[in-house]
Amino acid sequence: MLISLVLAAAVSIPHGFLLYEKAAAVKDDNPETSWSVSGRKTAPLVVDPCERPKLGQAGRTAARTIVYTAVPDYSKSEQVVLYASEAAARKAMNDLRAAATACRTSGYRYAVASLALGDEAVTVSGQSYQGGKPAIGGERAVVARRANALLLYTRAGEWSKPAKADYREQVKDARRMLAKVCRVARCEMSRS
Repeated sequence: MLISLVLAAAVSIPHGFLLYEKAAAVKDDNPETSWSVSGRKTAPLVVDPCERPKLGQAGRTAARTIVYTAVPDYSKSEQVVLYASEAAARKAMNDLRAAATACRTSGYRYAVASLALGDEAVTVSGQSYQGGKPAIGGERAVVARRANALLLYTRAGEWSKPAKADYREQVKDARRMLAKVCRVARCEMSRS
């Protein structure tokens, strides 16, 4: 019984653990901004090219998601997803890479590139195109994996052509979370 309680505690993500939770808890009377916080294990990945409902769902044990939205078109999000094993988290990361590479519509494209963070990481850009040239509107994300955890940080807004500087805040946030995610992830197992 004690072992099951310890395992149950190990797969939860406590309130207040995510970086944006403090800001999300502050009452904001501005009708043009809002925060949403969810502990739903089945929440879609905040980086979900072509909105594939099963992307990154297999093997999940917990998830915590925070989304900030500002009218007319800015948003940012933070998500930590725990998986039953490192292999399941690795598969979710590989599936995300494949989805970003495969998802192309006539006016919106995704690009994915490797990034040196955690056990593995990528940048993902979604960008509007008009007449073959970058148009206004897109999203920039950093997705990092440490052991059995995925960390996702996004920004969306009136972007133009993708640039390295577009990921500055997401990389900074991912680094901060990577420094503490082992409190909830099974990092010691990934080192053996």
